[in-house]
Amino acid sequence: MTTPTTGRFYGVGLGPGDPELVTLKAARLIGSADVVAYHAGVGKQSNARRIAADLIPDTALEEELRYPVTTGRTDHPGGYAGAMAEFYEESAARLAVHLEAGRTVVLLAEGDPLFYGSYMYMHDRLSERFPTEVVPGVPAFAAATAAVASPLVRQTDVLTILPGTLHEAELARRLADTDGAVIMKLGRTFPAVRSALEQAGRLEHALYVERASMPQERWLPVADVDPESVPYFSLIVVPGDSVHEEPTGRRSPSVAVAARPAAELVVLGLGPGPDAWVTPEVSAVLASVDHVVGYSAYVNRVPQRAGLKRHASGNTVELDRARLALALALGGEKVAVVSGGDAGVFGMASAVFEAAEDPAYAEVAIRVLPGLSAVQAVAARAGAPIGADFAVVSLSDRLKPWPVVERRLRAIAEADLVLAIYNPASRSRTQQIVETQKLLLEHRSPETVVVVGRDIGRAEESLVVTTLADLDAASVDMKCLLIVGASTTRRTPSGRVWTPRFVNE
Repeated sequence: MTTPTTGRFYGVGLGPGDPELVTLKAARLIGSADVVAYHAGVGKQSNARRIAADLIPDTALEEELRYPVTTGRTDHPGGYAGAMAEFYEESAARLAVHLEAGRTVVLLAEGDPLFYGSYMYMHDRLSERFPTEVVPGVPAFAAATAAVASPLVRQTDVLTILPGTLHEAELARRLADTDGAVIMKLGRTFPAVRSALEQAGRLEHALYVERASMPQERWLPVADVDPESVPYFSLIVVPGDSVHEEPTGRRSPSVAVAARPAAELVVLGLGPGPDAWVTPEVSAVLASVDHVVGYSAYVNRVPQRAGLKRHASGNTVELDRARLALALALGGEKVAVVSGGDAGVFGMASAVFEAAEDPAYAEVAIRVLPGLSAVQAVAARAGAPIGADFAVVSLSDRLKPWPVVERRLRAIAEADLVLAIYNPASRSRTQQIVETQKLLLEHRSPETVVVVGRDIGRAEESLVVTTLADLDAASVDMKCLLIVGASTTRRTPSGRVWTPRFVNE
């Protein structure tokens, strides 16, 4: 008895719209297909079928997969997501019938099948059950770039592809942080996209392209586009900085020429995470400076606006960041250096003062603004564990040897102080928290209360109250902050933790 042979499933890219941009392989497969499938919008003809119309053989069965909805409004009990998930399941079932019967199925895809296309949802549901092949197509942004005849990126420029459906503030931030960009999914999103381009300082050179490679193709500067005229088949091309003779100024200069009097450099903390925990004072400064300098994760939290230049860098180059900020301020630029939590608690404030010891920056005044620290946030979630004397230690040994950390931990343990632990572990540094637990158990009761806060203030936050003996060191990572109680620290019946202000001899 032979096993029935199933058909083969092809996801075939048709390119941006011009039938002459269909690849030879795509044309061959369409011409020999038993079944040709394509998606269609509500009340619309399939654009994919239009592109491939002259290639579909008369003998082929056609499967039109018509969307039940194209916006977020639907009466489906599962909402838009539920309606679309059900549609994709039903569509996959229809195609599976043909494949199980041994027929070759070609699913047409505008542009490239795996680039913002509906094919991928069929791929997810069918590729593990049937032999599947994806045939790439020319993406729409390639045709758009050709239409405007402007290089998109050169040499080491970074290109970012962005959906216009991103939140406006997030879109502006990403546009400010890249060299070249392509923005897809316009239509109703166009006004917010235009605003994001303006906030990021990228509007001047941004080009709008409509129906690239089609007979109705047109392009013009984004600033000149009527928002009411933007169709679905449109996108925006933002050429990289190196394309223009005069860059936008987003690149971080290594030095600043002191053509103006030195400006004050402000170092500030953004708090542990939520926008509500950023102080009004900090928000006011961020709204007035021309440059923001910091670790990329913290710079990303600063809202983008017109005129703001962002200088993000990695997590281990604090002095380089500080020198950049000082150089900009020396040249008269208004600069803010950002940290998470409080800039003075294991943050950038100390690094800035260290770099400022260089006499070259003597004219730069430094102001530090306080922020809500992570230890305060964790303590508040737990109750009042730092209501009495407490100490704060970082377990990172990147800037100090581990024996120094051990001596300090032992002194704190012997002094019976509440202990807040920053940087308890990382992917490459897991043993320190284990050693810390052992050391503390030499001086503290196994029943000592321990609070483990992770991502406090964010959607993923968790708070665990345990004991020093039961602490699971393996579960602790860089997102955690620990508070180890003193001998007087107490836990209420409801699980709240507090340390009395009084101490009896």
